[in-house]
Amino acid sequence: MTDAALIARDGAALSPLQKLRFFPLAVTGGAGCTLIEDGGRELLDLSASWGAASLGHSHPVLRAAVDRALSDQAGASILSGTNEPAVALAERLLQLTPGAGERRVWLGHSGSDANETVARVVPAATGRTRMMAFSGAYHGGTQGSMAVSGHTAQVGVAKSGGLKLVPYPDPFRPFEGDASGAALLAHIEHLFATTCAGEDVGCFFLEPIQADGGLIVPPPDFLKRLAEICGRYGILTVCDEVKVGLARTGRLHCFEHEDFIPDIVVLGKGLGGGLPISAVIGPAEIMDHATAFSMQTLHGNPVCAAAALAVLSAIEDNGLAARAQSVGDVLMAEIASATAQLPQVGDIRGRGLAIGIELIAADSNAPDADLARKTVFRAWQLGAVFYYVGMHSNVLELTPPLILDEAEAKRGAAILAQAIEDASAGLVSDVEVEGFAGW
Repeated sequence: MTDAALIARDGAALSPLQKLRFFPLAVTGGAGCTLIEDGGRELLDLSASWGAASLGHSHPVLRAAVDRALSDQAGASILSGTNEPAVALAERLLQLTPGAGERRVWLGHSGSDANETVARVVPAATGRTRMMAFSGAYHGGTQGSMAVSGHTAQVGVAKSGGLKLVPYPDPFRPFEGDASGAALLAHIEHLFATTCAGEDVGCFFLEPIQADGGLIVPPPDFLKRLAEICGRYGILTVCDEVKVGLARTGRLHCFEHEDFIPDIVVLGKGLGGGLPISAVIGPAEIMDHATAFSMQTLHGNPVCAAAALAVLSAIEDNGLAARAQSVGDVLMAEIASATAQLPQVGDIRGRGLAIGIELIAADSNAPDADLARKTVFRAWQLGAVFYYVGMHSNVLELTPPLILDEAEAKRGAAILAQAIEDASAGLVSDVEVEGFAGW
């Protein structure tokens, strides 16, 4: 399958601190929703590099935009001089993102540095030192973003001293048995009235779908009701749309499914179509807090900004939000049909092209991380790439390129179902997956 030489070179030259490997994947190229392995084998990409390759691979619109930006490069930064692509991107994001009052855009490199910037600036600008977030939340891999995260993958990482974590509303594994989320909202209100005084909380980090926590879709109206509670206390809502935003769920912004408008919106991953760029859109009184408060040399890089503008144009010009919804409906229906007789599939959930499949023990509701590990490995053997996430590492995550078509969706669903069945039947050994820990 894969040329072992490239894998060996990777192991000898690259630090394992930056790797999350699920199988021996070595990619040399790609086109559309297809990845090409070292050795020439073609794979159906159902991950898009965790959603970052939003337009798939080698998209002509993205290639043309990057080529134009490089052919007459307007510097490399907005640190000490501006450039047209960066300004145009900020203006476009303000147009596309609903919000009240005067607002500003901060441009960064990834969802991690964007969330860290919010975690730093809100307490400083508001004077409120406490923040809230959900257990299972993965807001990034920098020190500041990890400090406001609640994922088990980051156990042992120092948290913000003022951080309070609460459970995410999971209808499959509900808080106090209440799938509506009402009990959890009451719990949060109790915290605001007692041990985590609402007047001390500057912001509440939330995900409109909890991505790395297990692709969990909240109950209807939960986030709207939470935003109303936060509003009563003057707490800013920070919506982390890094993985599930920008057309992936069938709307441009995932929060639009929830009938509320967050105070601050964080974008990343798919914004650059595979190039490193992120953005924070928020109130001017917060974003203008202090000169040089959160800056890096390559912020506002014109090549990355041009790529982001091309992504936003492609989403609009090609109706990719509607396509994500329609193709996602096909993908989810095909998965449900193909796995209907598999007791190991506990829950299938998602919106558009953000889909999670929770794997459980066949005789109970217990999470089955070993099956998830072997399923993604078997799927790779069968010709598809996707990974698993979740607090228990047992949820298969599908975040394919937004250009996925119905034929590819049906093929992907068939491979996924076969992979679960084969892994359950013992066709993947412990020896084969040894060394591929994933989450």
